[in-house]
Amino acid sequence: MGSDKNAQGHILKYVSLVTLTVQNSAVALSMRYARTRTGDMFIASTAVVMAEFVKLLASLFLVWKQEGSLQHWFMALHTQIWQQKLDTLKVCVPSFIYLVQNNLLYVSASNLDAATYQVTYQMKILTTAMFAVLILRKQLRGTQWLALVFLTVGVALVQLSSSDGGSSASSSDQNRLLGCVAAIAACCCSGFAGIYFEKILKGSDVSVWVRNVQLSFLSLPLGVMTAYMNDFSSITEKGFFFGYDGYVVYLVVLNAVGGLLVAMVVKYADNILKGFATSLAIVLSTIASVFMFGFVITFQFAVGTAMVIGSIFLYSHEPKKPTANPMGSTTGASDSSST
Repeated sequence: MGSDKNAQGHILKYVSLVTLTVQNSAVALSMRYARTRTGDMFIASTAVVMAEFVKLLASLFLVWKQEGSLQHWFMALHTQIWQQKLDTLKVCVPSFIYLVQNNLLYVSASNLDAATYQVTYQMKILTTAMFAVLILRKQLRGTQWLALVFLTVGVALVQLSSSDGGSSASSSDQNRLLGCVAAIAACCCSGFAGIYFEKILKGSDVSVWVRNVQLSFLSLPLGVMTAYMNDFSSITEKGFFFGYDGYVVYLVVLNAVGGLLVAMVVKYADNILKGFATSLAIVLSTIASVFMFGFVITFQFAVGTAMVIGSIFLYSHEPKKPTANPMGSTTGASDSSST
């Protein structure tokens, strides 16, 4: 029975990683097309809120499927969410940290050129590994740390090659020190929140779908608050659903699926492997851009891609353990006696 459960866990691990990679690639390409197509541009912050709402509905449905009846569904939610308020509040911590992270990224993007911002933010790969070691007591070999460094540099090169090299803001009132500090702090928030959520998911028997419902209780209100803080004038003048059509609905559902997949990857794999999956998705989406948007592959992109792919193999490589030679001591003894 235990071996069957482990086998199922391994299958879910790799299926969720592959699916997350494909989903992230699709999101990158779909978002790029959304910015280039004709018609009214939707308000991005409202799409984030709607994706979170769709994810909540999907999680509630999956809990119902898991429980088997409406009565058991209600009892499960009441017991695990309402009666265990402290546990629900613990799950809400990542939502608050991600809100802080998003605001830090806004400060960073406002004070750094695009190239520096993209390179600095890739440090989240290393901060995630650092918190995995500190909080989860995860053991990483030297080659795995080297693979993570390769991955960080590789993703930065790929993203730089696909940017126009311009600056997000080149005004004289930029504060580069503040921008760098904000970016590094955002990386730490990203790493800590991800590992904290992983510890919660793996540290109890509560299903991943119930955890998603708990997570939505804070992330939805925070999302609405952030949307009105950032786009108050646009939402009040044009409306919350301005620019929405069938394609925007597709984007919302695609992002909601991504949120569910992230939870599955964290539950059955880990945040470090999630970093590899999302990094590979960046490479795949950029390659697809060659055919869809006329992107020209550069030497910089080729080097970055090689580093990303190489880092995946390097991280997964397990050196052979030296086999003990049972005759070694005997051989050594006979050699010393013969001399």
